[in-house]
Amino acid sequence: MTDTEQTEKDPFAWFQHWMAEAEASEPSNPNAMTVVTVGPGGKPSARTILLKGVDPRGFVFYTNTHSRKGDELGTNPLVSLLFYWKSLGRQIRIEGRVEPVTAAEADAYYATRPRVSRLGAWASDQSRPLSERAELEQRLKHFEEKYPGDDIPRPPHWSGYRVLPDRFEFWQDMPFRLHDRTIFERASDGGWNRGKLFP
Repeated sequence: MTDTEQTEKDPFAWFQHWMAEAEASEPSNPNAMTVVTVGPGGKPSARTILLKGVDPRGFVFYTNTHSRKGDELGTNPLVSLLFYWKSLGRQIRIEGRVEPVTAAEADAYYATRPRVSRLGAWASDQSRPLSERAELEQRLKHFEEKYPGDDIPRPPHWSGYRVLPDRFEFWQDMPFRLHDRTIFERASDGGWNRGKLFP
């Protein structure tokens, strides 16, 4: 099977192909994605964060699990991702559900972060009210003093999620708004059904 044939049959291969092209053309953060969660009463909430890993199982991001998105994912695991690359006129929509990454995966990624980012995971009470910027700076200073070296443990409330997709949509900008839309939906046998949508 050629690479083109594999991409046509496998949405993960298609994603990797488009991501590689975005990495070559996007001026900043080609791995930026909008993550949509569902809160109480079905209220949606969106924010842009960075994709930190992708494998045949799904798409991984990390966060404070006590944040708003962490709270919402704790009660409703359904999630949607959106990648948009203006330079390429492309977007990918992904729908699925999350599962927590393993502690070993979270530890391994946490260890790669810059020191201040690791300290910030301790200092930031993410999504909670902040009286003023100085409060965050004071909290950061506290943890700088608590962990003066490079041995900074991962906070118990900081981890990752893997989005297990059941639907992809690959959207390509075309002239006169006659865009090309290709979808993949998870089949009952675990494979993928491929189709097209009107623009």
